[in-house]
Amino acid sequence: MKTGVIVFPGSNCDHDAWYTTSALIHQQSEFIWHKDRKDLKDFDLIVVPGGFSYGDYLRTGAIARFAPVMQDVVEFAKFGGTVIGICNGFQILTECGLLPGALLRNHKLKFVCKNICLRVENNTTRFTSKYAGDQVITVPIAHGDGNYVADDDVVKKLEDERRVVFRYCSESGAVGEEFNPNGSRNHIAGIINEHGNILGMMPHPERCADMVLGNDDGLKVFTSILHSVERITALAGTI
Repeated sequence: MKTGVIVFPGSNCDHDAWYTTSALIHQQSEFIWHKDRKDLKDFDLIVVPGGFSYGDYLRTGAIARFAPVMQDVVEFAKFGGTVIGICNGFQILTECGLLPGALLRNHKLKFVCKNICLRVENNTTRFTSKYAGDQVITVPIAHGDGNYVADDDVVKKLEDERRVVFRYCSESGAVGEEFNPNGSRNHIAGIINEHGNILGMMPHPERCADMVLGNDDGLKVFTSILHSVERITALAGTI
């Protein structure tokens, strides 16, 4: 699997994503600078990482959507390429129109940095196949604009089509306002697009992928993607 990690001015999780995809799951991974136009056809995965792209000026992700490389990411995604946007990356993907909705200021208007619990709502996606259904995992968050909003029709469609992939919850898997760190509608922490090849999530799986940090609950996001790529490659080889 070949991974490209996009790097913007202000990215601070790009090296975490590179380390996870290269050192932890032992795949080829490289950085892609935001100003570079890049033919992405040889890549299997594009990571739009967390951080504060362009200093979060105007609003989170608003400037990054116009970066030259994002034209290529949009084309890559539209032709079925696997894309994951994490935290600021999720914000950028909504700004680009690759995912519905928007990320607004946290409901208490404070930056939140802590470990939280997520419930795996759909383990049949290319990003979650290594998890059990309804599995509860612990993943760190670090954001000031993680409040996911969308209109009623969009949220209903996401729920009906099982496109809500992760939801904020308690250690036992219970859902409630007290376990929602940012006020997101329906306690949504991560969603996929209608074709299932794009994931946006506010929590950071790349920051909890190595047991040297005491927790590797996020690693299965990346091993799930690797499994999906291997399956697609194997199927292509039989045609």
